[in-house]
Amino acid sequence: MPWLDDSAGRVMRPYTASGGRTRPSTPLDLLSLLTATGVRPGERLGADHALALRLCTAPAGPVSVAEVAAQLRLPAVVTKVLLSDLLECGAVTARSPRFPGGGAADDQNLLLAVLDGLRRRL
Repeated sequence: MPWLDDSAGRVMRPYTASGGRTRPSTPLDLLSLLTATGVRPGERLGADHALALRLCTAPAGPVSVAEVAAQLRLPAVVTKVLLSDLLECGAVTARSPRFPGGGAADDQNLLLAVLDGLRRRL
């Protein structure tokens, strides 16, 4: 992974990846699910954008914002900025998480969905 050193960790400030921006242009939830569309970004994006896009093309299916942030080793807000750039250029799509019961999610449904996702990853 670029910008990482085995002994030192990340060798650049996380907000450098987002150009200093701290607010995504598109609202994203940590559990929003992202999928690559196959559209190549028209503008030149950074290395972290390319890595995020590669994670969204995983054969396992859609990936959450939280998973992308963990894989990139970036704060969630920086990851949301990167992903919103990819959404704007049409390289990825996002959908809100769906909870059992189909209604508005309460705290218990959210926790159960997270627990279920963690169990599937183990």
